Amino acid sequence: MTSAPHLLHVFSSFEVGGSQIRFCQLVNALGDRYRHSVIALDGRTDARGRLRPGAPVEIISFDHHKTGSLRDLRRFRRTLATLRPNLLLTYNWGAIEWGLVNIIRPICPHIAVVDGFGPEEVAASLPRRSFIRWFVYGRARSLVVPSRVLERVARDTWRIPARIVRYIPNGVDVARFHQPPDPALLAQLDLTGAEPVIGTIAGLRREKNVGRLVDAFARIVQQGRAARLVVIGDGPLRHDLEAQTHRLGLAGRVIFTGALTGPERLLGAFSIYAISSDTEQMPISLVEAMATGLPVASVDVGDVADMVASENGRFIQGRDAENLAQSLAALLDNPTERARIGAANRAAATARFTERNMVEVYDRLFASAMTGRP
Repeated sequence: MTSAPHLLHVFSSFEVGGSQIRFCQLVNALGDRYRHSVIALDGRTDARGRLRPGAPVEIISFDHHKTGSLRDLRRFRRTLATLRPNLLLTYNWGAIEWGLVNIIRPICPHIAVVDGFGPEEVAASLPRRSFIRWFVYGRARSLVVPSRVLERVARDTWRIPARIVRYIPNGVDVARFHQPPDPALLAQLDLTGAEPVIGTIAGLRREKNVGRLVDAFARIVQQGRAARLVVIGDGPLRHDLEAQTHRLGLAGRVIFTGALTGPERLLGAFSIYAISSDTEQMPISLVEAMATGLPVASVDVGDVADMVASENGRFIQGRDAENLAQSLAALLDNPTERARIGAANRAAATARFTERNMVEVYDRLFASAMTGRP
């Protein structure tokens, strides 16, 4: 009996985020078809809690303080040569050097996965990074992107050949998100009242710009609308955001839950899902909200306008707090419209963004990369 193919996954961090959540989805769904090793370059492995018990995953301890030197590259190459996986997968800019060290005398096939940019590339790709991406990703078996915006950037800005770029949208288990919220959690968060709830799921980092959502929420409260705001997620800006809510007189109206396992336990209590990020591509949390049957108010970022149902399109607008406040106010004022749009979003998620489809495409991609067949 042959052993399962060995896949090595290199992340800059294995904290909970889009790439990491999708990795856990794939591992949990694919069972024992592959065995996986994970390297987190910063040593953070919080996302391992989302793996099913007994998942064929080894977390490799890799104490690394990046220096940008040849010593780093030599260490990466030695580790890759020691592990000798059947397939190397690198995630985003922070792991690109692992693809670089695999170019001359390749040890194994390489698939690069890019989910988006950091805050330093919100306005435009940095020329030096674009060149390195062209050099490394252009020599990979595939460059996987979850959004049409990234697909265009990869082809037009990074000049990656079209035959290498693969658009694979993120997917979720739609049925899992069609359930009522957890009553105990609602009581714990004091969300048992009748006020409509605006909610978001976001790492509390600069590029997610939750402060913009807090500002937009303050505007609709000042206009006399009764509502609550719930922020699911944690991060380095939590203290600053909590201070902002106090400064704006929103204490008691804004709830920060911190990190929450199983967002489906709370999403069903939301009336509107909101996105305020400076940079997004194809947010998994948006697909989860659509699968729950929520209308969406968002700034116009990434693929969001193309992901939601056409009925929801007019509430994806602009890039500032005023635009977001207008969308939130319009949805708050029309419960019938909210229900109609939410149903359309659920239908769109069911038709386009299922976990099953995503898993099947990635499974075929892994197999084709290792055999060399398209």
